Amino acid sequence: MHAGDIASRLDETLDTEAYADIDASPNGLQVGPADREVETVAVAVDAAAETAARASEAGADLLVAHHGIVWGSIERVTDSNYRRIAPLIENDIALYVAHLPLDGHQRLGNAAGLADLLDLVNRAPFGAMGGEYIGQRGRLTEATPLSALADRLDADLDTGGQPVQTLDFGPETVEDVAIVTGSGADWLDEAVDVGADVLVTGEGKQQVYHEAREAGINVVLAGHYATETFGVEALGELLEDWGPETTYIDCPTGL
Repeated sequence: MHAGDIASRLDETLDTEAYADIDASPNGLQVGPADREVETVAVAVDAAAETAARASEAGADLLVAHHGIVWGSIERVTDSNYRRIAPLIENDIALYVAHLPLDGHQRLGNAAGLADLLDLVNRAPFGAMGGEYIGQRGRLTEATPLSALADRLDADLDTGGQPVQTLDFGPETVEDVAIVTGSGADWLDEAVDVGADVLVTGEGKQQVYHEAREAGINVVLAGHYATETFGVEALGELLEDWGPETTYIDCPTGL
């Protein structure tokens, strides 16, 4: 398969066009020619210099990442832009990026993967953004102490050795869970509006402490990286079904 063929199929599967006007990251093929023959694909959360180097070591022709290189636009290929783009070009590796579409996909996305981990039922889209969704909500199969929920995430997620944090300002036992992976603290009000007992996200902001306390809702901060490994792993399995060999590059940040 060619990189362009894979990109087109992923674009269609993830409906990247629906997010074109709301995503700061240009989704799709960010680096490399569409006619690049692809036999091996590496998948990773971040398109960083390290993941590009490790993709090359794995013999990858294409790197599929959640966080790409371009945010808005590139005016100069210098400094960090150069350090990330150069190893891709030098090793003839194309780069495909799926940012918000991979957060919000209700089957393959990051939030869906985290919901799978927690065995949530009665699921629905959550995390409204420009007419689309970047998260998911659902119910635990039984009421669970907040501490037990945090312990489960701490045990099962690749947190890079960092503890899962909780802001325990809601009920001691939780059932209704709202999820926006990565940096999802801005959806706290929506979680309150839908009656969630807890918002599970990756990282917080200073104001979320007071907002959660005032609203009487729990927040679990399980790590930006740790909550966003699910989507690229799911794409890796999908790509295996399409033919290319795939490899997952794990590069936890602890953040």
